[in-house]
Amino acid sequence: MITTTGLTKVYRSRGREVTALDGVDLHVREGEVYGVVGQSGAGKSTLIRCVNLLERPSSGTVTVAGQDLTALAGRGPRAGVELRRARSRIGMVFQHFNLLSSRTVQANIELPLEILGVSGKERSRKALELLDLVGLADKAKAYPGQLSGGQKQRVGIARALAGDPKVLLSDESTSALDPETTRSILQLLRDLNRQLGLTVLLITHEMDVVKTICDSAALMKGGRVVESGTVAELLATPGSELAAELFPVGGEPSGPDRTVVDVTFHGEAATQPVISQLSRTYNVDISILGAAMDTVGGRQIGRMRIELPGRFEENVVPIGFLREQGLQVDVADVSTPAPAAAALKESAK
Repeated sequence: MITTTGLTKVYRSRGREVTALDGVDLHVREGEVYGVVGQSGAGKSTLIRCVNLLERPSSGTVTVAGQDLTALAGRGPRAGVELRRARSRIGMVFQHFNLLSSRTVQANIELPLEILGVSGKERSRKALELLDLVGLADKAKAYPGQLSGGQKQRVGIARALAGDPKVLLSDESTSALDPETTRSILQLLRDLNRQLGLTVLLITHEMDVVKTICDSAALMKGGRVVESGTVAELLATPGSELAAELFPVGGEPSGPDRTVVDVTFHGEAATQPVISQLSRTYNVDISILGAAMDTVGGRQIGRMRIELPGRFEENVVPIGFLREQGLQVDVADVSTPAPAAAALKESAK
C-alpha cells in the first residue's frame, strides 16, 4: 500500500545542508498497522510528511495504493489536480490536533469535504456518521475548547477519515496525551484499521505504541531505516535493537566465568516452564537477571536475561536445549576471549 524507494530529503539553509532522509526504503502492506520509531531527529516526521508530499523529497519515489505521487509533483495544473485527488485518499492525524477553534466539532470534520466540493447535506451526514464512529456523537455542536485532549484527537481522527482514505498517517498522535487516553486512542486506531480495512502508518517514540497495535515496525537512525520487519520477525532476529527496546532486560554478570544470555519467548514456548526444566535436566543453578513479558498481537511474548555458571564452552549443551525448545538465544555477555564469544553468537544465527 505504501512504498518508498531511495527516499532522500535534504534541507538547505544559509549555505548549509542537512540530510533528514538518506535513501529510505519502506514497504507497508495493505491493511497493516506499521510503526516507525526512533529518537528525535532520526527523520521520522520528515518521512511521514514525504509520504503525502507535504514535504517534497529531494530524490526517490513515494508510491501509495499503486500511484507514484512523486511523479505528480510539479508537472503542471493537471498533475496538481491529480496530486490533490491522491492526497484526499490519505488521511493524517497530527500531534497537536490542529482543530479550528472558531468552528464546531462537526464543522471541523466537514472542512476537508468543503474543500472537495461536497454538498452541505452530504457533508453533514458524513460528519455525524464519523462522530458516531469515533464515539463523539453527542459533541457535534461543541467547540474544541470544550473538549478534553483525547476528545480533540478523536475529532482529528474523524476529520482525517472524512475523505474515505485508504491510508491513515499518524504523526506522534498520542504523545501529548496521558497514558489512559493514549490506550483508548490506540484501541480506536486498531478498531478503525480492522473495521475499515485502513492501512495505518504511525510515527512514535513510544515502544508501548508498537507493542500495543503494530503488526510491523521500522527503526530509524540518522535519516535511515536500520531495521524493519514484522514484530514477530524482529523478536526472532538475533541482536535486534528493536527487540531489545521493545522488551528491555537489564542485569550484569555477578562475577567471572559466567555466561549471560538473553532468551526470547514467543508462541507456545512462552507458556512453558522452560527455565526450570533446564535447571532440573542439567542440574544448573540459573540466575534470572531481568525479564519483560507482554502480549503483542494477541500472543504472549517476552525476553529474559539469565546467567549460567561457567565459561560458555561449558554451557553449549544447556544453550542447545533452550534452542531445541523453540527459543531465540543471544549471548549477552561471556567471560571468554572475543573470537570465541563471536563464534557462539554466530552459531545462534
